[in-house]
Amino acid sequence: MNKSTHYMNLSDATVSRIEEDRRLHKENPYACSDTDVIRRDPAHDRANLHRPAFVRDIEKIMNVPYYNRYSDKTQVFSLVRNDDISRRALHVQYVSRIARNIGRLLNLNTDLIEAIALGHDIGHTPFGHAGERALSAIYHEHTGRYFNHNVHSVRVLDDICCQNLSMQTLDGIICHNGEMEMREYRPRTDLTDFTGFDEMKEECYRDKDAIKRLIPCTLEGCVVRVSDIIAYIGKDRQDAEKLKLFDETPAYSQEKIGTTNAEIINNMIVNIVENSYGKPYLSMDPDFFDEFTAAKRENYSLIYGNKKTEAVFKSDIEPMFEELYEELLRQAEEMDPKSVFVRHHVEYIEKITRYVHIDRRPYRDNTPDDMVTDYIAGMTDDYFIDLYAYLFPGTGREVKYRGYFDKE
Repeated sequence: MNKSTHYMNLSDATVSRIEEDRRLHKENPYACSDTDVIRRDPAHDRANLHRPAFVRDIEKIMNVPYYNRYSDKTQVFSLVRNDDISRRALHVQYVSRIARNIGRLLNLNTDLIEAIALGHDIGHTPFGHAGERALSAIYHEHTGRYFNHNVHSVRVLDDICCQNLSMQTLDGIICHNGEMEMREYRPRTDLTDFTGFDEMKEECYRDKDAIKRLIPCTLEGCVVRVSDIIAYIGKDRQDAEKLKLFDETPAYSQEKIGTTNAEIINNMIVNIVENSYGKPYLSMDPDFFDEFTAAKRENYSLIYGNKKTEAVFKSDIEPMFEELYEELLRQAEEMDPKSVFVRHHVEYIEKITRYVHIDRRPYRDNTPDDMVTDYIAGMTDDYFIDLYAYLFPGTGREVKYRGYFDKE
């Protein structure tokens, strides 16, 4: 860890420039305007004074039933009862707060930023990225297609729940791709309608490398993308410490951006704003980018690849994914109205979309594999474990949580 805390501040010149532009009510010409909003059905969800364009998107996302499930989905550490450890619900709030701070300083559309941030992980699987990898492998084996949580977040909001969200919000969600850091984030300019968006989304199912090529079409989307990484690097280190993952604190190597959660958030925001104000792209200093990349790499080697975090998943949870998928696929192919799959998934979706006005295909017209993948991806950690116990009683496969008072 750093020998002492290190917090940067915006330069006097940048502070003066921002304050002067605010005094003059100067707009950012590179911000996404509410009047630029693009919807599948423009006749509905028109903006008004009390519900502007992207505020509508925020409220739609927060009122989708799947939003509730953030609270019991793993961020990094699964099967732990500890109220101080991040769940995915807290992560999306951190991303939203960091991104809105950057967006406010750059005079961008903070409503659009909040909508993207709150929706970006709504399609994430139970058990974090380990669950995502397991589900993608099974889905690909059955269909030749790939599962990615960012693409599935769009599917939840646009295809399953049919919320008529703006293309700008959906684009920011699919492109958030928080596993890929860049020194410069330049929005693409060629995405102008849903035809291009749908082609981009479909390519992600067919080509496993397609998500690596995704670039947001707005600066707001770029802000959320970099904020996603900022939000988890230091917080995951903080959580690892609380769970005593290490015998002693690792000697993290970052001198510029800092090593603690608070340092990383503060210093990355400052450096990005210093390098990006008044520009049509986001940027950071080369040495900051090098440390930012190194920090994420250290997290992977020390935390995400740690044997303690992988052992339970590999031995117990991963086989449960395979067994659940096969049983639910059998039920999806039979479509017995009394089955768990129909009662707890298909009918659930049909109920929450019964008032949807957008002309989309009936949910039962999806392939069985797609519907099973939807069901599993939408589960919380506890629901997944409870459903397995219900469908496979007496198998001897028992998953235990580490409680508050269990021996370390």
